[in-house]
Amino acid sequence: MVLALLTLSSCKTLYSKYERPDVDTKGLVRDPVSPTDTLRVNTDENFGNMPWRSVFTDPQLQALIEQGLAQNADLLNAALNVKMVEEQLKVAKLAFIPGFSFTPQGTISSWDGSTTKAYSLPVSASWTVDLFGNLLNQKRSAQMALLATKDYQVVVKTNIVCGIANLYYTLLMLDRQLEIVNDMQGLVKETWDKMKVMKDTRIGYRSTAVQSAEANYYSVEGQKIDLMRQIREMENSLSLLIGQPAQTISRGKLGAQSLPTNLATGVGIDMLKNRADVHAAEMQLAQCFYDINTARSRFYPNITITGTGAFTNQNGLVNPGKMLWSAVGSLVQPIFQHGQIIAGLKVAKIKYEQAYNTWQQSVLSAGSEVSNALVLYNSSAEKSNIEAKQIEVLQKNVEDTKTLMASSGNITYLEVIQAQSSLLSTQLSKVADDFHKMQAVVNLYQALGGGAE
Repeated sequence: MVLALLTLSSCKTLYSKYERPDVDTKGLVRDPVSPTDTLRVNTDENFGNMPWRSVFTDPQLQALIEQGLAQNADLLNAALNVKMVEEQLKVAKLAFIPGFSFTPQGTISSWDGSTTKAYSLPVSASWTVDLFGNLLNQKRSAQMALLATKDYQVVVKTNIVCGIANLYYTLLMLDRQLEIVNDMQGLVKETWDKMKVMKDTRIGYRSTAVQSAEANYYSVEGQKIDLMRQIREMENSLSLLIGQPAQTISRGKLGAQSLPTNLATGVGIDMLKNRADVHAAEMQLAQCFYDINTARSRFYPNITITGTGAFTNQNGLVNPGKMLWSAVGSLVQPIFQHGQIIAGLKVAKIKYEQAYNTWQQSVLSAGSEVSNALVLYNSSAEKSNIEAKQIEVLQKNVEDTKTLMASSGNITYLEVIQAQSSLLSTQLSKVADDFHKMQAVVNLYQALGGGAE
């Protein structure tokens, strides 16, 4: 009785369910402005909870995302992975019911002119009694594996949605930069033409001025070619992501885009409740927890009940044959297995520790991604505002230098070229920062686990 009580008390851990252990979330997200303070947002709203159609409202972008979700090979394979793990879970569930087998046998033998015909048509059933939780923990482990696989399917989907959005906005940025370069190309060509006229009509106006203006024109033309190449490459990358041959992508304008500005993020671990990869890491931790229980159950007896029903003539002794019934119960108690059971438990515990470390790291990584997206958004917005003021000054500077060049000799050709180059550089930089601000919204949405329907 004492041994029975001790056995039952020790079996409680075999049936225990996974409970989330403590995880360090202190200072998970940094304030995007303060270098030391941790971000604290006292709101139940979470930007990551928004459906992707509410975040990306451009109809052409929505059409591309829908095409990508329907045709992307990685997402299709992720769905197939879920189906495979679902089948494995079915096997784990069916392990609780008896297994049946039908093994008919027939024998003909002859000795000294006498022939004997024997036959047996047995149906056997074998049932493993899950008294110590071996099958239960294997089933629970398979359930956690299925949840983790579904999480990775969501991760792939989120990556596709945000990847398409980033490539789309990159195309819009390059289109806008190409427009600026085209406008500047016309401006520097006009300056080049004026300098050629001034060289022919003004005494002392040197050919070096014309040469510098011509070189500046070719420099702008080279930038145009680079942008056209980048546009083609982005179209090819986006076509591949949405599962179609490389081709022209129909798209809108950068200035017409409208993205959310209320970037509420939530607090602590709750902020990451939409992060499928973080949840998948925890499900792998839960799977390791049940694997430990399974390893513990191997120290206990394995009880199997086997029943057989057969229609047989007992090697020719009974004609016609009759039904034969038998039932056997067996118990196998491991005593010495060359240390395999002990080693299996130790390995399961080590894997649990590894899974915990991976989960903790995934939480920290997610918080870092949120921090990076927030600081990119704020810094890009500030830079864009400064560059807008700078462009106003440089535009006036270009006009003034052109006027002075045409009306008097108080300005050199280098000042004109420098003013035009500075304006072009700042205009391109502002467009890039406007894009980075949009990219930060996409990155934050992805870092918060967005992408839901």
